[in-house]
Amino acid sequence: MWRLLLILSILPIVAALIARWWFGLRVLAKQGRRACRCDPGRWQDAFDSAIIPPEGDVPAREFGSNLRRIALVLWAARDPKSAKSREGSRRFGLAVPPLSGLIAIFAFFVAKVPFTGALAIFFAATAIAAIIGLLTLAPELRAIAHTARHLRESRTFRRSDDEEAVIDSAIAHAWTEATPPVLRILQR
Repeated sequence: MWRLLLILSILPIVAALIARWWFGLRVLAKQGRRACRCDPGRWQDAFDSAIIPPEGDVPAREFGSNLRRIALVLWAARDPKSAKSREGSRRFGLAVPPLSGLIAIFAFFVAKVPFTGALAIFFAATAIAAIIGLLTLAPELRAIAHTARHLRESRTFRRSDDEEAVIDSAIAHAWTEATPPVLRILQR
């Protein structure tokens, strides 16, 4: 029984790691290094935010991180219930795998659960957190797309290639943050 749970738990974990790499890390490695320059005045006019863009030629990944943060702030103002739900799933992924790991360790040392069972408990909790993180990613991606529309309309970047690299980097940041931190340690 424990082995079956372990095998069934490893599949979503591997899928989450592959999705994080394909949609997140790979895009950041490709597009995130592109040097971009924006007009700070237009950025402020477009977003009216406290998040000020960096000046000069800056990698698209930094602009993408700022764009994602602005998208999250605007999303929380526009649809607080949905934004809180996404934040709750992020917290779930932050807390549940380590907590289940501690419980599995205690259960193993008390001799109530075999080592395979303790490992299966930890992997199952991590798999559930990864699944929830990926399933709740769609509203965040819609929020980024909504904010990206404002970015395109404002013509903040002189070149459209820079604009696309920044938007792709913002989406990639969302994908990299969708998995639990326990799994992010594996892909640095």
